[in-house]
Amino acid sequence: MRRSDREITDRARIDEIIASCDCCRLGFCDGAEAYIVPLSFGYDAEEGAFYFHSAKAGRKIDLIRRLGRASFELDTDHAVNAGERACDYSYRFLCVMGTGSVELLADAAAKEKDCAC
Repeated sequence: MRRSDREITDRARIDEIIASCDCCRLGFCDGAEAYIVPLSFGYDAEEGAFYFHSAKAGRKIDLIRRLGRASFELDTDHAVNAGERACDYSYRFLCVMGTGSVELLADAAAKEKDCAC
């Protein structure tokens, strides 16, 4: 992160930001292309794990099976900071970004447990 003075490292605060988001974007490296897909999600703060409902086929599923890793991004609290000149404008937001392993849950019992999040 370029502005380390703005970085949030407190896990409880990160969990609060995640709870205020309604979309998580998963990003995959697909050869020479980036593939990013917005998804609704569940989050288990205790495990630090995201859960996504998905169709059983498609590019995202193919990439999960092939790569087993993804980047993610969530953002919220968007606001424009107005200025007197165009160069003085800025944009405020909160976001959580990271990378991690991603897998498909095949076991029905695991899916049921995870749906309780």
